[in-house]
Amino acid sequence: MLVIDSHTEGEPTRVIVEGGPDLGSGPLSERAARLGSEFTDFYRSIVAEPYGQEAMVGALLTEPTNPECVAGVIYFDAAAVIGMCGHGTIGLAVTLAHLGKIGPGTHKIETPVGIVDVTLKDKNTVTVTNIDSYRSQKTVTVEVSGIGKVTGDIAYGGNWCFIIDHSPVPVIPSNIMALTEVGVAIREAIYAQGISGEEGGVIDHILFYGSPLNPNNHSRNFVLCPDNAYDRSPCGTGSSARLACLAADGLLQAGKQIYQESIIGSGYTLSYQASPKTHGAVVASITGSAFVTREAKLINNPTDPLRHGVTLTQ
Repeated sequence: MLVIDSHTEGEPTRVIVEGGPDLGSGPLSERAARLGSEFTDFYRSIVAEPYGQEAMVGALLTEPTNPECVAGVIYFDAAAVIGMCGHGTIGLAVTLAHLGKIGPGTHKIETPVGIVDVTLKDKNTVTVTNIDSYRSQKTVTVEVSGIGKVTGDIAYGGNWCFIIDHSPVPVIPSNIMALTEVGVAIREAIYAQGISGEEGGVIDHILFYGSPLNPNNHSRNFVLCPDNAYDRSPCGTGSSARLACLAADGLLQAGKQIYQESIIGSGYTLSYQASPKTHGAVVASITGSAFVTREAKLINNPTDPLRHGVTLTQ
């Protein structure tokens, strides 16, 4: 199996260029569901240790159903198949350019949740124009064991997010462990209390916001991903969901650019326009940089007991 690795603002992506299971030729949403239900061992083997690394997101290249798209893609991490991935899409665009499949300009990529545009500005810089993002619930309070009441917004940016504007733990690198533990506790409380996105959407991204390191920037965030790893980038889908909240509250005008810091100090330039299709939704633009780090051939070792990834048991 041939893969190309990259990182987007510090967050790793592994694109499967050749190989992978036969998921059929139906809609990408159906192919993604099949990958998630029938091929868990496969996708875990790609991104989980020891063959992958912490925080890595996989991107399985597929044939798009829409002929206007240059590629179809299904994203996953060690815990689940995910609908959309902003940093992964930036990494995918840079990888496609590295392979000579796209050049500078705007191209369409099909994901399980819809078609996104990528604008390749140079070999490393990409702007993703995301699907519609929106807030579904404002100021939802969750009772968290050992912490107390935590209030946040529920919003969608390609994945369902719980967004906490005033973090109970300062958003600084020395608190990464504490933020992770609090994020896990909040997500478990959300599940225990039956809180979800629309149509039962699973809230699997927890976002904390705090003051930026650079006062010229908008804010700094910490993002807990479904596999309990933290996002080294500011998280493209999470940033899209946050833009929807800022727009709904009148705190950011359409077209105005802000710089969003990640917990490690990298960042995205963000802006939005009102959705022409959905009232109250926004179309987010996410600009960041990615760098190809590795071309590799993954070797299948049938006798390796850890070939499907490390799983810690009690």
